[in-house]
Amino acid sequence: MYYVDILASGKHGTLYIGVTRDLVRRVYEHRNDLIRGFTSRYGVHRLVWFEAYDDPTSAITREKELKKWRRDWKINLIESDNPNWVDLYDSITR
Repeated sequence: MYYVDILASGKHGTLYIGVTRDLVRRVYEHRNDLIRGFTSRYGVHRLVWFEAYDDPTSAITREKELKKWRRDWKINLIESDNPNWVDLYDSITR
């Protein structure tokens, strides 16, 4: 599986969109600032949305599409599935 994810610094905070094959590992790395860059600089640690894909091409295409979206569209996407911006990390590690 391949995943497109959105991480946030908090409700309506800074957003980060990424793609990965190992969602648990990648979110763990972001949460613990193991990756230097945007997410560690802006405290973007909360997994608020993700989608799964069977192939990398579809996931990468979706990631690029979402990165072009307006911010309010991204917020609406998150809130359609996760209105309280709950950190979904625990739900993927069970």
